[in-house]
Amino acid sequence: MPSLSDINRQIVACTRCPRLRAYCTRVAAEKKAAHRDETYWGRPVPGFGDPRARVLIVGLAPAAHGANRTGRMFTGDSSGDFLARALHRAGFSNQPTSRHRDDGLALRGAYVGAAARCAPPGNRPAPDELDNCRAYLADEMRALHELEVIVALGRIAFEAVLRVLGEAGAPVRPRPPFEHARLYRLGAGHPVLVASYHPSRQNTNTGRLTEEMFDLVFRLARRLTRPERRR
Repeated sequence: MPSLSDINRQIVACTRCPRLRAYCTRVAAEKKAAHRDETYWGRPVPGFGDPRARVLIVGLAPAAHGANRTGRMFTGDSSGDFLARALHRAGFSNQPTSRHRDDGLALRGAYVGAAARCAPPGNRPAPDELDNCRAYLADEMRALHELEVIVALGRIAFEAVLRVLGEAGAPVRPRPPFEHARLYRLGAGHPVLVASYHPSRQNTNTGRLTEEMFDLVFRLARRLTRPERRR
């Protein structure tokens, strides 16, 4: 079984999706005006966090000028800021900001991955691109030996997690409905799944997802981990 370090090296070197690789490379070359003096990461983005995590947070994909620029999931954009504050309030991190790879952020008891590892045009990876990335998510779940809870941010992440769990033998037929702050117990030997709206601007700027609603998700995740193993 590959280690998290091995998985991350495989992710960074991945070339399975030509459309996504071309898009990320172009964005990294053209840049956004606000970041024109920065060197963009421009490659597939690995997961990060505590290797002894009890909670795995699964997002959709790197943002073109967020993680595709900084090289760390949920870092350098408004979604990352929203998530970082929630993780800090729930005791899963040492600071409430996520600005760049070397900003000192350390996760405690949590690990962050995604359904897709390259920034997709329009934030919409194609079905075959999600299929290409699913093995990385499955490997991360197996490598996190103390995993108890998965928080899926958005419907696409939710579906990706269900597919991995289904392939691992969890009973996911019929498909359970996606509902914010709902938990799904999928049988002994499988992590509990918690669904959340994604912290995109589309959701946070419209009030569909508030900080209080997001906090509820991570309080729930915290409660679902065994008390003697919380750190």
